[in-house]
Amino acid sequence: MTDDVKAPPPRSRRLPRAVRERQIFDAAVQVFSRHGYHSASMDEISEVAGVSKPMIYSYLGAKEDLFAKCVQRESTRLLEAVREGVRPELPPDMQLWHGLRAFYRFVAEYRDSWTVLHRHALTTGGQFADEVNLLRSKAIDIVAALVVNAGTKKGLGQVAEFSGPALAASLVGAAESLADWWLDHSDVSDGVLASWLMNLVWLGFNDLVEGRVWRPAD
Repeated sequence: MTDDVKAPPPRSRRLPRAVRERQIFDAAVQVFSRHGYHSASMDEISEVAGVSKPMIYSYLGAKEDLFAKCVQRESTRLLEAVREGVRPELPPDMQLWHGLRAFYRFVAEYRDSWTVLHRHALTTGGQFADEVNLLRSKAIDIVAALVVNAGTKKGLGQVAEFSGPALAASLVGAAESLADWWLDHSDVSDGVLASWLMNLVWLGFNDLVEGRVWRPAD
């Protein structure tokens, strides 16, 4: 086991299955984050989790199954965090800001989860990348709904509906890139990070829903 991986918890024989599974998941995410899918070993996951390899196989399957379930769990947790962060009673810009802040809080608190999702699952490809792309699609839907809702209130529903999904995809891509940058600049707060991105993108969104659209000169 590498020096920078946390010491394994003490072994305990009698724990509820849900607790055991969470223990295995947490250890697996930590190890997959450190080494990636291909280089991570079930021996190390077993050691960090404090359970036997047969128990891991019995509860969550072989390494491929375990990695897939880790990606699915972390995707679900991330999306839930963003959805809970959005406050529907607020104007669209504040909803988006709170959603972005919730996203960056998740990345800060669950750094290993974000590394597994955005770096290892995507580069490994296959069903793992498909799960992350599904997460991204759902995040785009959340942002697009905010843009369309704002445009509809201004009487520009058709314009917002046409361009909203593409602009939302751009924002989600920017948010992900900024999260990767943040991994090496963690002294910046989540609120400041979200505000930076809002200053980059929402001014453009706001112009759109106000009917001010940039066009190239003739």
